[in-house]
Amino acid sequence: MSVPPESVTPQPPVASGGTDDRNLAMLTHLSGILFGFIVPLIVWLISKDNSAKSYLTNESKEALNFQITILIGYVVCWILAFILIGLFLFWLLWLANLVFCILAAVAVNSKGSYRYPFALRLIS
Repeated sequence: MSVPPESVTPQPPVASGGTDDRNLAMLTHLSGILFGFIVPLIVWLISKDNSAKSYLTNESKEALNFQITILIGYVVCWILAFILIGLFLFWLLWLANLVFCILAAVAVNSKGSYRYPFALRLIS
């Protein structure tokens, strides 16, 4: 027995993008652990001109900004390594990158969006 078309209520649009976009956004955030800023940059460059991919553009831009911030931190740690504090800070920065990338991936998968607590917003 089929349901008449009048009795089917339309579903509201998903504000956080489609399932494919959410999965790709989650992978974009997680890729920062191994690949740094490369994957977020590629995803952002591919999706930035497509208005239908605004959710993916925003998430990849957020991941890219955070990974650029981490890269700047690594450069500072390398400079400070000459006075030995940089070696300790390098491991703290690596751990912070790991934790925040995992938190971002979980948040994107469950809530739909994530904003890193500290990141230079160089790409807007």
